[in-house]
This record gives sequence, C-alpha cells and structure tokens, in this order.
Amino acid sequence: MVDRDLFQKVARGLVLLALLTSVCAAMLTGCGSTNQTVAGQTESFTESDEPESRKRATNRLRLAVLYFSDGKTTIALDEVKQAIAADPNWFEAYSMRGLIYMRLGDFPLADASFQKALSLNPASAEVKHNYGVLLCKQGRSADAKKMFTQALDTAGYGRRSNTWTELAICQLSSGQTGEAETSFLRAYEVDPANPVAGYKLASLFFQKGDLTRAQFYIRRLNNSEQASAESLWLGIKVERRLRNFEAQAQLSTQLKKRFPQSREALAMDRGNFDE
Repeated sequence: MVDRDLFQKVARGLVLLALLTSVCAAMLTGCGSTNQTVAGQTESFTESDEPESRKRATNRLRLAVLYFSDGKTTIALDEVKQAIAADPNWFEAYSMRGLIYMRLGDFPLADASFQKALSLNPASAEVKHNYGVLLCKQGRSADAKKMFTQALDTAGYGRRSNTWTELAICQLSSGQTGEAETSFLRAYEVDPANPVAGYKLASLFFQKGDLTRAQFYIRRLNNSEQASAESLWLGIKVERRLRNFEAQAQLSTQLKKRFPQSREALAMDRGNFDE
C-alpha cells in the first residue's frame, strides 16, 4: 500500500512536470530568438513573426496547463479544444489533450491524441514519454518500453531521469523486478535527487535484505527536502532492522512531528513494523 500510493502521487507529478517543461519550451521557441534565412541573409526570429493562430493557441494552452495542474480537468479540456481550433497543426495541444483524457480514464481518446501529436512531431521525446505512460496503464508494457526507449534515445532530451523512472514503474507492474531495479539505478544515476528512484531503490534493497544499500538510498532521501511520511517510515524500518536504534528514534520523532495523522505514524504507534 505504501509503495503504490507513493507511485501514484509522485508519478502524477512527474507527468505534469514533463508536460509543463514541454509546453514552456514550445512557448519559448515562439517567443525567443532563433534564426531564419531571408534572401540569403540570416536574421533573428522574434515574437512578431509568430502567426496569430499560434499566439491564440499558446494562450489557450497556457490556461489549459494551469487548469490541469489545479485539478480542473474539464475546464482544461475546453481550453485545449480551443487551442486546437486556433492552430490544428500544433503538436503540443494534442499532447496536452492526451494527458487530460488519460486523467479522465478515456484511454482510446488519449491514445488517439498522442498518436496525432507524434504524427505532427515524430521527434518529440516528451510526447513519447507521455504516450509510454498511457501504454503502460493499458497493460501494453512492451509498447510502453519502446516509447520510453525512443524518448531516451532522443538527443538533447533533458528529462531522462523521469523517463527511466516511468519505465521502471512499468516494469515493476509487469513483474520485471530485476529490470526495474536497473532502470531505477539509471534514473538515480542521471538525477540523485529523484525521490521516486531513491525511495524505490531503498524499498527494493530492503525487500531483498540488502540493508546497507537500502540505508544508503533512504538516508539520502530523508536528509533532503523531499522526505515524506512514506520515506521516513521506510527509513525507520531499515534502521530498526540494522539495530541502529538512535537513528530509528530520530526518524520516529520526525514522522510524529511532521506527519502526525499519517497512516505511517499510526502504524508506528501500533508497532506494525512488518506491514
């Protein structure tokens, strides 16, 4: 139960973060300075060169992202529809629509949206990442792995740690524990601050009885700002198993102080260390 809930909360954050990064990058491309060739001469491409249709679509997509991040999914969908009406050839809008339909549980429409986005921009690693998440949710782990791998193979892709993490989560869901461990290690190698990778590595090593390695990963997480009730509880169990009772007591104090009503704190009060 602890692992599953942590996955759901943080994985949603990773998907949204990837979306925000992707959308912001696309918007900055329209507003920033690039180069174009006019009559054999290179000149700066500025905001004034952006078509009005794209500007309208950009404004709508900005609103869609804000509503989506605020949990107002239906309103976000309406904004995306208007973005697509303003500019039917912008792949970012279809990618956003895919995420919205995925949240709504309409997987066929989400699938069609991601495919449309990829038809407009086959090179988008962000779309491939998001499509991989959807494919995994549909139980199509082999197809999901292909999408994640293609995203990871994209030159200049900056969210490799998130994609390695999603691949690992997908592998775990299909019973590929060894492969998932390898993918989590790759995610952690790219970004040691990745909280999901750190937590899951600690959890996997704890389950295997490799307490020293479990302690390494969970201590790093619990010493960061991203410590949670779940990570503190796992840290308590690791330290208890290692008979480091002083460290266990310190983590117990943190859990009670920071997350007094959490089910982890309640489990600790009951002494349910083996749940």
